[in-house]
Amino acid sequence: MQYRRLGRAGLKVSELSFGSWVTYANQVDTSLARELMSTAYDHGVNFFDNAEVYAGGQSEVVMGEALKALCWPRLDYVISTKLYWGISEGLGAINGENTLNRKYLVSAIDGSLQRLQLDYVDLLYCHRPDPETPIEETVHALHDIIVQGKALYWGTSEWSADEIRAAHDVADKHGWHKPVVEQPQYHLFHRARVEREYARLYEDIGIGLTTWSPLASGLLTGKYKGGIPKDSRGALPGMAFLRDGLTDKERNAAVTKLEELAHDLGGSVAQLAIAWVNKNPRVSSVILGASKPAQLEENLKASALTPKLSPEVLARIDELTLSLSR
Repeated sequence: MQYRRLGRAGLKVSELSFGSWVTYANQVDTSLARELMSTAYDHGVNFFDNAEVYAGGQSEVVMGEALKALCWPRLDYVISTKLYWGISEGLGAINGENTLNRKYLVSAIDGSLQRLQLDYVDLLYCHRPDPETPIEETVHALHDIIVQGKALYWGTSEWSADEIRAAHDVADKHGWHKPVVEQPQYHLFHRARVEREYARLYEDIGIGLTTWSPLASGLLTGKYKGGIPKDSRGALPGMAFLRDGLTDKERNAAVTKLEELAHDLGGSVAQLAIAWVNKNPRVSSVILGASKPAQLEENLKASALTPKLSPEVLARIDELTLSLSR
């Protein structure tokens, strides 16, 4: 396992990390979460990703219980969570839903820390941009959260390049803590934002990337070539929005050809897809998801496959996938 700086920040994270979207509290209980996190940790993973909204807060609860049971030294691991969607009901949702206003952020970080049973998170992401709240208000509140010791760094998730630059410039103007990382979707069929839209940000402001969905929600495992398996993520309640993409004929045909290439390299198509993301020098960490330890162990082998992605192999991957990406 290699470790990379989070953009220009001094914090180092494992090149492959473990995230809890979908799995925790939906497919995984505390005991299995502990086993999955322990498996990742034993393979050198030091970065674990979460969010307030995952399973309505229960994902943070499950991770918090697992961390308590594992008793790792706090310096050994990096925890992130994300705020924006909110989990409040009734009147609380007025100022606590789909927002990055100061009142919500100050309250929500306390809730996340309580559920995670932590004194601080290492990374706090703004899960989406908020066009209704002045960017000065959001950045100032995040700066204050860091000053209070409740988070060490902050970043964004699925923000446009212009929005990230605006937040950075406001922070720079006032001497506030700047965003150091963006968390975008990035995989072989979803490339434009990372490779084109953000291109200037890497050098101009030194933003790092922790990317999600390297397997395109499972499409790049090959298991959807014959439809939606009953025990798959695509079959879960609430995942219907993924199904058209998972059964796309052209992309599944490309996956078949990628499987042949992966075999020639001594790996699986899933490992190849993860390694391809990992090969991008702008990526600080590739966030993996898994509901079984064996599945996680297989995906973590992508770290060893990454050096095998020569310029010729990368060109062949582009030949198979670039025209199908967006």
